[in-house]
Amino acid sequence: MLKLKLSNIKIPVSEGKNLKNLVCKQFRIRTEDLKECRIVRQSVDARKKDKVLFDFQVEVLIPDSYQHLVGQPHVSECQAATELQYPKWAHEHQPVVVGFGPAGMFAALYLARCGAHPIVIERGERIEERQQSVQTFLQTKVLNPNSNVQFGEGGAGTFSDGKLNTNVNSEYNQFILNEFYKYGAPEEITYQQNPHVGTDYLSKVVKNIRLEIESLGGEFHFNTLFDAFESEGSTLKIHCQDGKTFITNHLLLGLGHSARDTIRMLHTKGLLMEAKAFSIGVRMEHLQRDINRMQYGSVANLLPPASYKGVVHIKDRGVYTFCMCPGGTVMASANEEGTIVTNGMSEHKRDKSNANSALLVSVTPEDFMHGSVLDGIDYQEKYERLAFRVSGDGRAPGNLVGEFLKGQVATRHRKVVPSYPHGLHYCDFSRCLPDYAVGALREALPLLDRKLHGIANVDTVLTGVETRSSSPVRLLRNEQRVSSIPGIYPIGEGAGYAGGIMSAAIDGLKTAMVL
Repeated sequence: MLKLKLSNIKIPVSEGKNLKNLVCKQFRIRTEDLKECRIVRQSVDARKKDKVLFDFQVEVLIPDSYQHLVGQPHVSECQAATELQYPKWAHEHQPVVVGFGPAGMFAALYLARCGAHPIVIERGERIEERQQSVQTFLQTKVLNPNSNVQFGEGGAGTFSDGKLNTNVNSEYNQFILNEFYKYGAPEEITYQQNPHVGTDYLSKVVKNIRLEIESLGGEFHFNTLFDAFESEGSTLKIHCQDGKTFITNHLLLGLGHSARDTIRMLHTKGLLMEAKAFSIGVRMEHLQRDINRMQYGSVANLLPPASYKGVVHIKDRGVYTFCMCPGGTVMASANEEGTIVTNGMSEHKRDKSNANSALLVSVTPEDFMHGSVLDGIDYQEKYERLAFRVSGDGRAPGNLVGEFLKGQVATRHRKVVPSYPHGLHYCDFSRCLPDYAVGALREALPLLDRKLHGIANVDTVLTGVETRSSSPVRLLRNEQRVSSIPGIYPIGEGAGYAGGIMSAAIDGLKTAMVL
């Protein structure tokens, strides 16, 4: 039998034809000869609003008599899937993984399969308890500083849209997607062009991965803050705030982008790091039905909630949308008292009334550097604290696009009801964002609207501030992924080597593979 990959299979959304029948017709395969037909990629082509198409790529199993198809347009032979090897752990001490976000999770899973019995240290709670801490904060504003939207089992991505698309072209992309599916994510994430899990499924997935690691001999220490270490040669003694200590030769740091206290501790210990660019801005909210019409036209009701993506350049800065969450909510994402931090979240169904996306302005080290690589952290924190002071009671700074573009301040919402759980305090964003960011946002919105008509609708809600799109520092490592201190391996988004769930997971996996 012959296994082939067939692409450019397009079906009008409005028609909903049978995929297998179309495959047979397009490639002249007899129906009875099509033994298997599996979707490997599905996307929506909405460039022409009067003819929106599903675009499929499939793998088929057909008799060898169809060998003549090989080499024809849109036909290729299937490549073997990447198979990971799990060599037996041969080191004296167990590896220690700090942080159980995507990077730490896939590093620990790989090491567990190698029989390394990894030790996972997580400052936050197990997902079940963490969910309760997050709900308490959303409902009462009472914050658990060590277990919240940023910290805890699953990492910051657990309370997000759970996007699994990435710009990283890695042989391990499909492996990561398949693992998410294996541990409880919906099957369609393995073939959708822009897959997402949703926070409701992610909570199940991370728990199942933890249980798998435990079944293979790994151990977890939740509510355990890594706060010091001693090094002698390649041997490290790890100290935790609760008095626990661990000896290892391999310390993987999957800290996440918000562990400022740990980053500062590492800096005092001499671990080399550098300042890096990041972004700052606001969350904008539209009615999801308006975004659907903008993207899909008359067939919007036949398709899942639509997303969008846009970027413009203002002088030397990029202004771009980021982490767009269809059918979601704007989250209160602070992990420190007296700060406002926003992010977006949605569940798998994406069935809430609003769409939201960050609208961010690039920030370079020249904007904040005063002599220390940690200045970017202080810069982020400065604006998060200014945002809190605007209201002083946990309400986030807000405005509407119509007033914002005129340099005015709205007094209430109109068409779009803000979803930020603690409410908004309408204000001038210059009170909580640098002037260059406010100016760039004001200049960028009309330009984005030319590409995405409706983005700058006067009723669009803007909620501030968004500061955690990426880490402001990079923990330096060499080609073997070792930091300036032997035995320490920085991984993932917080270390400055990833930008989202997929790239962080891949970075953690690849680092574990070199130990």
